[in-house]
Amino acid sequence: MGSLKLLYVEDDRMAAASVLALGAENGHNIIWEERGEGGLHRAAAEPFDVIIVDRMLPDMDGLEIVARLRSAAVETPILVLSALSRFDNRVEGLEAGADDYLAKPYEAAELLARVRALHRRSSKRLHGQVLIHGEFECHLKPRTAFRGSTHIPLSPKEYDMFHFFMDNAGEVVTREMLLRDVWNLSFDPQTNVVDVNIGRLRRKLEDGFSSPALETIWGTGFRLLKGD
Repeated sequence: MGSLKLLYVEDDRMAAASVLALGAENGHNIIWEERGEGGLHRAAAEPFDVIIVDRMLPDMDGLEIVARLRSAAVETPILVLSALSRFDNRVEGLEAGADDYLAKPYEAAELLARVRALHRRSSKRLHGQVLIHGEFECHLKPRTAFRGSTHIPLSPKEYDMFHFFMDNAGEVVTREMLLRDVWNLSFDPQTNVVDVNIGRLRRKLEDGFSSPALETIWGTGFRLLKGD
């Protein structure tokens, strides 16, 4: 994963210094705001990959920032930090519109790991009707597939399979899931239709490339990889 642009709203200067230092070591551009009002204005005015918000700020509840950004249609992933760590506190944060909730105290490395995970998940969402996972792109309206800049010609059923793998990118997809969601079958027809089509899709996604596209998880199913 490349450099991320992050907004970090935190009034604890020692905690902020640790996160800023680790972020710089990992090549991330972290914009730090010490007060909630400043963070809210920044988040509304500039694009960020992920927003990190402390819940207990001196001038504003961090959940108010989350709620106001969501009401303004800002869809950037938001991670809330808080010393309030009970289950109902976490639920409250998620219901306000946060994507993740990390209890204090925490390690700066864990914070950045969660930020990277949020960015990976958000990158799989629709961006102009395109699903993106590593080298792979699934263009929904024209029903086309790309690996890097290379167009991959797929049959209608191969495209349906590719779309399903992109929807579940990085996760294990079972034969049962493919039969149900791609072939619309609620039973196993006791044929090798899935394996035959997986073979065809794999060859098309990997032809001319040095790294695999689909990983076979023996006894379970398949996983779409990111490519090079």
